[in-house]
Amino acid sequence: MKYVRIGGYGPGIVTIGGDLTRVTAPSFLAAHPSLPVLYAVGELERGWLSAFRADGARLGALDERPSEGHSPCHVAVEPDGGLLAVANYGDGTATLYRLDERGAFAGEPIVLRHQGSGPDAGRQEGPHAHQAVFHDGLLHVSDLGTDEIRRYHYDGTPLEPVTLAPGTGPRHFAFAGSRLYVAGELDGTVTLIDGERRTVVRASRQEGDNAPSHLELHGDFVYVANRGPNTISVLRAADLSPVAEVPSGGTWPRHFAIDGERMYVANQNANTVTSFTLRDGVPEPDGQSSEVESPACVLIM
Repeated sequence: MKYVRIGGYGPGIVTIGGDLTRVTAPSFLAAHPSLPVLYAVGELERGWLSAFRADGARLGALDERPSEGHSPCHVAVEPDGGLLAVANYGDGTATLYRLDERGAFAGEPIVLRHQGSGPDAGRQEGPHAHQAVFHDGLLHVSDLGTDEIRRYHYDGTPLEPVTLAPGTGPRHFAFAGSRLYVAGELDGTVTLIDGERRTVVRASRQEGDNAPSHLELHGDFVYVANRGPNTISVLRAADLSPVAEVPSGGTWPRHFAIDGERMYVANQNANTVTSFTLRDGVPEPDGQSSEVESPACVLIM
């Protein structure tokens, strides 16, 4: 098991077991499910995808391709390892690449462009794809700009999207069977969609502005990182009732990862990755913190 973390902006770094690999403006990582291959997006106006082969504690360049969009912020690999998807925040484009037996990019990409807007003139003037998730044989893409979870077949054929309340600004989301949990970056909420039933709660019980970032399911709980309050909220997955809300160990928690009973939080503006122990589902600081310049993502391999 290797602890992998990245710095999100500027020159950027990918570190694995203490070894550094320089990448331009990395903002998210994904691992191949069966090969020792790591993928990173370069959050540039002309977005970029990099594939690395993980050889022990070192990363070697494997392949590079354009993300086919502006400012990619998320990358994901399909569970069978045959497809990779990237969400380009800047122009809302999502892109699908085939992967070969080495984990390298194969053939021409499927480029999924989108149109639309939302009521927040400053943030929803157009589409802004934020996360790509493979689930139940479909690609799902959250669009902060259009208040939708877009849905596609793997050949790029679009399906009817899941719509959120105007101004939600969906960012990261997760599935539990037929249940869908969505963090709203713009309205500071978490939405649970279960068939026709919808439950919407505030992500944080603190006063003031909140821009939730990452959301993840683990066991019976939903965890949400709150930027502004600088906390991690714990909600019950069954009904989104509050369990706890704890400090994130820094400022602007952009992402976190859970490994068994441990949680690692990337506090972007504090330049730290802080670790916690989960006790009865609640994060408790364990006193450990690593310095990482502008961390944007944590990945456990």
